[in-house]
Amino acid sequence: MEETKPRSSAIGLLSECVGKKIRVIVKDNFGYEGVLSAVSDSPPSLFLSDADAVVVRTTIADPVPRVVSKERRSSIFVNLDTVLRIEIPDH
Repeated sequence: MEETKPRSSAIGLLSECVGKKIRVIVKDNFGYEGVLSAVSDSPPSLFLSDADAVVVRTTIADPVPRVVSKERRSSIFVNLDTVLRIEIPDH
């Protein structure tokens, strides 16, 4: 009988969000925004469709990161080892 490895909690949470729009930040002020299409645990990664490359900025007066520019991309593969933060909107 083959033993199954338990999925990490992050992969499990992301799997529940397939089909929803998310923002993935990979550097301090750069990331991607798109519809989560697939999640993989080997290698730990995700696939975004209908995606945009985004630049986010914060200021002392407004510490919440805001998107200041977007560049259209079709689809993006993101290795989770490079991700700093994943934002999943409530709506």
